[in-house]
Amino acid sequence: MTARLRLVCALLWLLVLLLAGWWIGARLQLTGDLRKFMPDAQTPAQKLLIDELGEGPGSRLLLIALSGADARTLAMQSQALHAKLVAQSAFSLIANGGDEGLEAIPARLRPYRYLLSPTLDTQAFDQAYLRDALDARVQDLGSPAAALIEPLIGADPTLETLKIAEALQPAQAPQRQHGVWFDRDSKRALLVAQTHAAGFDPSGQQAAVDAIHDAFAQVRGDSGTQLLLSGPGAFSVEIGGRTQREAQWIGIVDTIGLVLLLWIAYRNWKMPLLGVLPLASAGLAGLAAVAVLFEGVHGITVAFGFTLIGVVQDYPIHLFSHQRPGVMPVGNARALWPTLATGVASTCIAYLTFLFSGVDGLQQLAVFTIAGLATAALATRFLLPALVDPAPRDFADSRFLARLWARIARLPRPRWSLLVIAAIALATAVFAPGAFWQNDLAKLTPVPADALALDAQLREALGAPDVRYVLTVRGRDAETVLQASEKLRPELDQLVAERAIAGYDYAARYLPSAATQRARQQKLPDAATLKADLDAAVASSPFRADAFDAFLADVAAARNAPPLTRRDLDGTPLATSVAGLLLETPDAVAREAGPHRETRQDEANDGNATALVSLSGLADPAAVATAARLHGAQLLDLKAASESLVVAYRERVLAALAIAALLLAATVWIALRQPRRVLRVLLPMALTTLLILAVLRGFGVELTLFHLVALILAAGLGLDYALFFDHAGDDYADQLRTLHALIVCSLMTLLVFALLALSSIPVLRAIGTTVTIGVLGNFVLALLVSRRVVRTQ
Repeated sequence: MTARLRLVCALLWLLVLLLAGWWIGARLQLTGDLRKFMPDAQTPAQKLLIDELGEGPGSRLLLIALSGADARTLAMQSQALHAKLVAQSAFSLIANGGDEGLEAIPARLRPYRYLLSPTLDTQAFDQAYLRDALDARVQDLGSPAAALIEPLIGADPTLETLKIAEALQPAQAPQRQHGVWFDRDSKRALLVAQTHAAGFDPSGQQAAVDAIHDAFAQVRGDSGTQLLLSGPGAFSVEIGGRTQREAQWIGIVDTIGLVLLLWIAYRNWKMPLLGVLPLASAGLAGLAAVAVLFEGVHGITVAFGFTLIGVVQDYPIHLFSHQRPGVMPVGNARALWPTLATGVASTCIAYLTFLFSGVDGLQQLAVFTIAGLATAALATRFLLPALVDPAPRDFADSRFLARLWARIARLPRPRWSLLVIAAIALATAVFAPGAFWQNDLAKLTPVPADALALDAQLREALGAPDVRYVLTVRGRDAETVLQASEKLRPELDQLVAERAIAGYDYAARYLPSAATQRARQQKLPDAATLKADLDAAVASSPFRADAFDAFLADVAAARNAPPLTRRDLDGTPLATSVAGLLLETPDAVAREAGPHRETRQDEANDGNATALVSLSGLADPAAVATAARLHGAQLLDLKAASESLVVAYRERVLAALAIAALLLAATVWIALRQPRRVLRVLLPMALTTLLILAVLRGFGVELTLFHLVALILAAGLGLDYALFFDHAGDDYADQLRTLHALIVCSLMTLLVFALLALSSIPVLRAIGTTVTIGVLGNFVLALLVSRRVVRTQ
């Protein structure tokens, strides 16, 4: 094959990769749902945490604050922003303390206002009550609220509609000025937006955030006001943007570094092109494999998977550096293959254990890694040699490498000193001050401290519920838990009076139990009684006798209507409020909808429905927990649940690592079959792992799950270095070629992972720091331990 034909084939390979990348990219479904990187929940608190992380209303909540102008201007902009956002399809609810709750009940459900409002719990619709209500309406018509009240009076003289609207406001709503919410200092107008998109739907949250910014730009004008935005969705958008920006500059620097290093190392402009081909093939193969086998590819899988450059890039470098005159590249590739295949097989086996972890994200990572490594290795073995110049420079003739190798050969081979180093490293890792493991998921977020502080301020100003603690009431179906939570109300009111909590919210506030609705139904007077009492009340008022026909019709309809259910609320703001506080499994929903749901006691399965009671201003968790237990409820600590979930996840990863270590050692034993050689190959990798842990712990780093996963990558690099030093044997020329290859490999890997170590993203920083330490330790120890005695020419 001529040089021109080899270049054409390389360009065709690159073209095929570009087309494959375009095809895969058009069909790839990325997801940011962190639940894919969590094990199956085992406890009620863990299950609740998993549900709420991605689908709960808390993850869909965006907090908005307008500042930088006087209160009247901010109020006008709040109303204008509210009007624009209500028209946006991205949101299920927009609230600013105005009149958004008046449309909570559509026309088909308006008679139910008498079953939803608590009025009938303490008051009968008798003549005296109706007379007082009409007198109050006369006064309302002479007040500034007349425009709001007048359209309601004919059908709703007792203003139950407004009571429902007030129920839609937060349990601890902020103060109102000029008809909208403000913070305590009256310097910020406040709004709340709830998105249709789940909290970890990055594209949906991005669309919602963009809609808010676009709407604000239209209402702001030249007033100079500022928009402050917070909440999980805003954080995810910020994190996504920052990750993309960092990935771009890291990718640019890596690419430039790769090209320059390969050109400097081989002094041939074709080498950067040829070196990239197996790497790109590996990345596309990994993406394709995950896309085929899984419903959606997680962003962490993609981000971590592409750090395979630290391993995959080594394969073509070994081929380039081990070329020798008189031997075709295909022959060199064949000679390298047993050693290369051993390293690839060992690393793949290490990641293979993740397939049995039961965690979707780890399974994706395993598939991506195995497919990528295998593709790059096979491409280097069977495709790349045909494109390499058959008459390359022989690095065994390098004077610089000869001098460097001579100095290395004079270094004493460490023996007992390795045991001392291992003991010191182990002691440092175990006894270093501070916690060994980092269990707090919040510490893995790159959200700046000032953004978290702003979020806390807005939540306090809006009276948002506590995000750590929640009361749960579990039962066989929605009706059971709604009744149980209603019985809990007196105790909750007592806790408020004792200042153990500032307030609370629960689903029965918006959707009373069927039992409560029936009790209120029975208190509604019959048509004749109501008509007589109303006529008497109207006679002493300025209203016409026929002004309240719609009211009579609605009460009559309410008396005969079946109890309102959760499904009846679909499409209304009440449905949004109930959805976050009433959780049901499919079997509970089916049982509740069944024709004999109240008599099928044999199907009872405690825990199929859960009513949540959100708490605000929690000051005494112990008192709340005690009160909850006395009434069959439970106070859940979601922070503790997240930490227990992390512990469970770590246990699975550690088990996978232990199995991987055994399989890796077995693979090396099968390949080498000599105890001394096996020890020389495995010892640098094992000792480097200890050194990584010692350095991290010595600098006060608490280890995360991502440090553990990165340890496998570092171990794969160490195994590669040791295998190739062992492969060189005692042949002087091969030792020089191997030294050149491993210097280039380690420099390239250091460039990649040192940049990751500088990232502001905790996950990337953990991976980068771990592998950077691993590269240094593995290269030095492999050089000292795995090299053979030099046999000079």
